[in-house]
Amino acid sequence: MAEKPVQEDARHDATEEALAALVSQYAGTLYRVAYSVLRNTADSEDAVQEAFLRVLRHRDTLHEVRDQRVWLVRIVWNIVLDRKRRAKTRPETDDVAELARVLPADGLSAEERAAAAQHHAQVLGCVETLPAKEREVLMLSAFQELSSVEIAEVLGITESSVRSRLFRARNLMAELLNHSRNLR
Repeated sequence: MAEKPVQEDARHDATEEALAALVSQYAGTLYRVAYSVLRNTADSEDAVQEAFLRVLRHRDTLHEVRDQRVWLVRIVWNIVLDRKRRAKTRPETDDVAELARVLPADGLSAEERAAAAQHHAQVLGCVETLPAKEREVLMLSAFQELSSVEIAEVLGITESSVRSRLFRARNLMAELLNHSRNLR
């Protein structure tokens, strides 16, 4: 009879270790996903925390998850989209400027850094003008480096839809960037 509590304790400890490993391995990725949509540090951190709280509530089914990375990205993606829908606001231009300021600057002159920051802000501005469906797919592909299969799973759409949205997004981005270059 003493074996049952010992087995439960061992299972509990293994689950806690698995959760700690998930947080350690994927917290950064989930934060980047959240920030790519919310453009706010505190809100992004809250979304990641909420995602892990949901995981904690469903810890008994952790062993059933086939691809933990995609599963976690889908959870945080749904959380941030729900928050965006509730807030019904678009990112402020200050947020894009803040993101542009965090560019890597090693080995660049001040002039090169300024040009890179300007280009980075321009690209992010173009991404923000894309239609929502194309923007979502492009962000998950380019910024989060998910495959078409993984994006389809996160968004709950077919892989062919992902590919066609990605194709449209890239073509629109090329047009937008060409147009903004011609304005200079």
